[in-house]
Amino acid sequence: MTSTSTPPGLARFNDLEEGAALAVLREACASTAWARRLLADRPYATPEALYSASDAATAGLAAADLAEAMAGHPPIGRPRPGDPTSAREQSGMAGAADGLKAEMLELNLAYQERFGHVFLICATGRTGEEMRDAARERIGNPPEREREIVRTELGRINRIRLARLVEGDA
Repeated sequence: MTSTSTPPGLARFNDLEEGAALAVLREACASTAWARRLLADRPYATPEALYSASDAATAGLAAADLAEAMAGHPPIGRPRPGDPTSAREQSGMAGAADGLKAEMLELNLAYQERFGHVFLICATGRTGEEMRDAARERIGNPPEREREIVRTELGRINRIRLARLVEGDA
């Protein structure tokens, strides 16, 4: 079913039994609707086809589905114990000074109080200062604007996680 030019990780994903594929997708994004949409479009001939399907599914998430996706992300600076994905993605906060970590915690709490969900940012490759500055900037956004920024950030995170799957490093 998969061609010889299909990357090995993508070929493995395409060949997974439905329940196992759903579980893999839910590791990438906690939204059931997003995962089911990607599952329905299998097999994927190319990584770009998978990424495009992810982008379309993310764009189409209803408010409750977006909330479900955000609930799968720990606050910046506090990756879940035993969660190597969050720890890797948030590594920019790992070596941050205690003052920066404390400020990020305060910003996380203020953001959650204002918007009702975790501050979501594609943390991969960002420093602790960059994440703090983004939180400072975004906390003043109107809720509608912030929801669209969150959707964009979620799409970036999903692409990075799917790329790791395609590369066989999930």
